[in-house]
Amino acid sequence: MRNPRCFAFLLVVATALLGGCVTHINTDITQNPPPAEKFSGFTRFELAKVALVAPYAGQEANERALAKVQENVSLKADPLLRGWNATGAAATPVRTLVVTPVITEIKFISGGSRFWAGAFAGSSAVILTGKITEKESGKAIATPMFYARAAAMGGAWTFGATDNLMLSRVADRFTDYLAANYGAAVGGPTGAEPRK
Repeated sequence: MRNPRCFAFLLVVATALLGGCVTHINTDITQNPPPAEKFSGFTRFELAKVALVAPYAGQEANERALAKVQENVSLKADPLLRGWNATGAAATPVRTLVVTPVITEIKFISGGSRFWAGAFAGSSAVILTGKITEKESGKAIATPMFYARAAAMGGAWTFGATDNLMLSRVADRFTDYLAANYGAAVGGPTGAEPRK
C-alpha cells in the first residue's frame, strides 16, 4: 500500500471491529463435581422453567434464546423425570428433588444480526446453572454449571445455525448431567475447553 498512514488507519479499524467479535462470557471450569448424592435416592422430581436473569432478561434476542433452551430442556428432561416419578410413586418417605435451571450469562447473536453483520456481530456464548435442592429440607444437592459457545466466523458462514446449535448443546449438557447422576453421583462435563 502506498500510503502508510492509510494502512495504519485501516489496521486500527480492523482491530477494533474484530475486537467486537470477542465475548467475555467464559469459564475455566471444565468438570462439575458429583452431587451430594445420587438422584435415584429421591422419590419425586420437579423441574422449574428455565429462568433468565438481569441484565439479560427482556432483550429480544436473549428471550428468543431462552425459549429455544427451554424447548430443548423440556424435550429430554420431561420424559426422563416422568419415568423417575413413576418409579418412585409408591415409595415412602417422600423425598423431592427440585431442579431449577437458570441462564446466568448469555450473548446470543440472532440470525438477522448474522445476516447483516456476519462475523462482526461477534461470537455467542451461554452459561446455564442448575440449582438442585431437596424440597423437604432445603438441602443443596448440586449446583452444576454448563457452558457453550459459537464462534463469530462459524455463525457468519452458517447464517446463525451454529448460534442456535449452541443453545441445543447447553441444554443437552444439562439434561445429560441429570441422567448421568441418577444411578450414581458422578458429576459431569461443563462443556468448557481447557485454556491453552
